Amino acid sequence: MDTASAIAFDVIVIGAGPAGSAAATVAARSGLSVALIDKAIFPRDKLCGGGFTGRAANYYREIFGQDLPADVPFRSDVEFHAFGENIGVIEDIPPVYMTMRLELDNLMFEHAIAAGAEDFSGVRDLTIDADAQRVTFGDGRVLQAAVMIGADGIKSAVARALFGRSFDADTVGFGFEIEAPARGEDAPLRIDFGQAIWGYGWSFPKRNSTTIGVGGVLSKNPNLRGIMSDYVEQLGAPPNVRFKGHHLPFGKARKQPGRAATLLAGDAAWFVDPVTGEGIAYAMKSGAMAAEAAVEAIQRHEPHMAVMLYRNRLRPITWAIAQANFVRLIIYWGPFRKGFIRAFRQSGTLRHDYMRLLGGELEYHHIMGKLLRRLPNFLRRAFLKPRA
Repeated sequence: MDTASAIAFDVIVIGAGPAGSAAATVAARSGLSVALIDKAIFPRDKLCGGGFTGRAANYYREIFGQDLPADVPFRSDVEFHAFGENIGVIEDIPPVYMTMRLELDNLMFEHAIAAGAEDFSGVRDLTIDADAQRVTFGDGRVLQAAVMIGADGIKSAVARALFGRSFDADTVGFGFEIEAPARGEDAPLRIDFGQAIWGYGWSFPKRNSTTIGVGGVLSKNPNLRGIMSDYVEQLGAPPNVRFKGHHLPFGKARKQPGRAATLLAGDAAWFVDPVTGEGIAYAMKSGAMAAEAAVEAIQRHEPHMAVMLYRNRLRPITWAIAQANFVRLIIYWGPFRKGFIRAFRQSGTLRHDYMRLLGGELEYHHIMGKLLRRLPNFLRRAFLKPRA
């Protein structure tokens, strides 16, 4: 291919969800020329509970320069269940916004285009050369850039071009979800730890519907559809609603968030909280960090250094995910489970700290400290036989 005939950009962003739109917005506002590519035409829907935490709201304000629209409903209470037990309701928590991804993602996409990114949405036929930062469309157009950012989700074509596959089938998660009828203003925001094996269920009351879903590690839940059916019945939702399903990034973040001048952000890099399943906050933040790394690498005339610069910026996210994996072990591993349930039920402070974590007011090391202090009791209950 003659690169002289390619359309040149500073940055190509593939995927225009929260990670891609954040990356495109930050890069374009920094003065770079940006091509924003997505197979969908916006607005488009996406499988997701739509819970938008205080942490996500902070990142949204930081990246896009404004608050969420005032009419987005929110909840300040949550009902927790774990392994079939009700373990308490928390009130007066940092707000959790009940968004619809159809509207939310379109809003972020519009921010990116308004910032100056060039719209290449609706392009489904393309070939990615991740090592050359080049994209060829089916109609013959070629885009060339100094840096490429793959923000194209768990089935990332950019990750596949870099590493041969998008995800590890042994560790990937899967989720089912429905939009059930609205249950009224008093319906609880509900989270069910352990509804699936190494997974959870959720019920998020929205303005015009209730989003109900179950997600867990796919390899450990061969009957996840049946688990979802049971959960829907348990919550009293209509049994004949069609399930939507999608792979989910559970577990550890990628050790290699890209290579040279090609970076991965959001779900493509597995930047998802493995305890809560929240991905929107880290998607936006990692997208912005990828763009900042691209800006610095291009300004230094060293695009190939982008991944090193990006990895340095990512340390707070990758460290938080590593700590969250330890917390997940305490929640889901059998020997610790009873101790966690008892501690979570009895300690209002622990429950509130969990919600403050979602609100961005605390980090995982605060939660870990309290759990570690309880660890001897967890171990004692797990391994010592009760006295006769």
